[in-house]
Amino acid sequence: MNEKPSNSTGKRPYLKHGHVALSKALKTIGNQDGWIENLGDVGDALKAWKAAIIEDLGGESEVSAMELSVIELACKTHLLWASVDRFLLEQKSLVNKSKRQLFPIVLQRQALADALSAYMKQLGMKKKSKPPTSLTDYLATKQEGAKLDGAHG
Repeated sequence: MNEKPSNSTGKRPYLKHGHVALSKALKTIGNQDGWIENLGDVGDALKAWKAAIIEDLGGESEVSAMELSVIELACKTHLLWASVDRFLLEQKSLVNKSKRQLFPIVLQRQALADALSAYMKQLGMKKKSKPPTSLTDYLATKQEGAKLDGAHG
């Protein structure tokens, strides 16, 4: 027996799965130069998250090239993980009732979460303080400030 769809248009209700947005984001990621900037609002949020991680590690001057590579991987993984989470949270159920098991995407989401956790562990979970300013740099900054105050006053 054929049942009609429950919506008023008579068409099948389609779920927004975010595949197009994710595909666009992944193509953009392939271009390593400024990939975050090309993601719009999502990129702005990801850029802020990346900046917070770098700040937690003591600032740009304290982050090594290897740590920066791990941060880049973490950003990409975070984007994928958040996209999958959004998709999953919009679903009516995460269980394939005919097979009595979770849909495979739930396990893939967990693999992304585990990878992100591993990157965070590599970077360290404790916030690091910035190194203190040297006396020479401090005095130079004070002298520049005094010159600027004298010029404006």
